[in-house]
Amino acid sequence: MSPRRKRPSGAGKPPPQRGVVDRHGLGAPPSGSWGSVDTWQGEEWMVRQISGSAAAKHYRCPGCDQEIPPGVPHVVAWPQEGAVDDRRHWHRACWNARDRRTTRVQRSRNAPRY
Repeated sequence: MSPRRKRPSGAGKPPPQRGVVDRHGLGAPPSGSWGSVDTWQGEEWMVRQISGSAAAKHYRCPGCDQEIPPGVPHVVAWPQEGAVDDRRHWHRACWNARDRRTTRVQRSRNAPRY
């Protein structure tokens, strides 16, 4: 039998913070590893990648005006100075191509409006 290892006690470290809620109410961990800041149209946007397992609702992508079904990985973006209601769920390809998209996407007459 090998001897037991002595593990560091961590006396100099502060206790880990759990359940920290940022000013947007999104529950971001204090380390900042939850997303990134991107500049678009002269404004800074907070961008978070959502995995397929975390996507549980239907969303409408503002880039292509198509539905994002549950289970599809996508991007959540909102202005850094905005509120929680300013969050938008984008397909990853639509977020990357947002400068090439038109400002007004025309729907057909029979398309649902969400």
